[in-house]
Amino acid sequence: MTHTDISGQTDISANLTRVRRRIAAAAKDAGRDPASIVLIAVSKFHMAGKVLPALAAGQKDFGENRVQEAADKWPALRRTAPHCRLHLIGPLQTNKVRQAVALFDAIHTLDREKLARRLADEIQASGRSPALFVQVNTGSEPQKAGAPPEKADAFIKQCRGEFGLNIEGLMCIPPVGQAAAAHFTLLAEIAARNDLPHLSMGMSEDFEIAIRCGATHVRVGSAIFGERV
Repeated sequence: MTHTDISGQTDISANLTRVRRRIAAAAKDAGRDPASIVLIAVSKFHMAGKVLPALAAGQKDFGENRVQEAADKWPALRRTAPHCRLHLIGPLQTNKVRQAVALFDAIHTLDREKLARRLADEIQASGRSPALFVQVNTGSEPQKAGAPPEKADAFIKQCRGEFGLNIEGLMCIPPVGQAAAAHFTLLAEIAARNDLPHLSMGMSEDFEIAIRCGATHVRVGSAIFGERV
């Protein structure tokens, strides 16, 4: 639950403190170092004015769903906080790859051969290499992006071998209404057998479960910024 002050505005600094404490407690319960978990504050669909309090509270990692929204919002914000890191957590169209590579420090939604090829070309051409996560569709949902679980190993191998991409981890979004832990465990198993150190999993409603399952990056939006308008 997010906290609001007497004016009705979300108290973003207080919410950040609360989420950080919950991350630390979940990490301690799992026998993990809280410092090993990256909190990505998901600022998608929130105006720059709501991001500023998070920056002032020391938050460094932010997640955006859309390349164009990030391009409109973040250049000015980065002049205020040049050391912040921007993560693309929404689907990436191939015609947005050049802009995405220039703008983002990490891309969590690599999920198909055509996109891998385009990313490899742009990384080579630009010399800029964002961290790359393969998105796995752990629930095999036809409407959702992500490599099918049964094809994830082959796709990771192709990304590394054929395209020379440095894959750092995996990402998933469990199906609504299903137990998240089973999907987080599946993702962790795929990562382990492919020697991938990072797991981007867990959102506002389930990030503590994700931490117990090994998440290294949690993507938290509404628990920090309140509900999107």
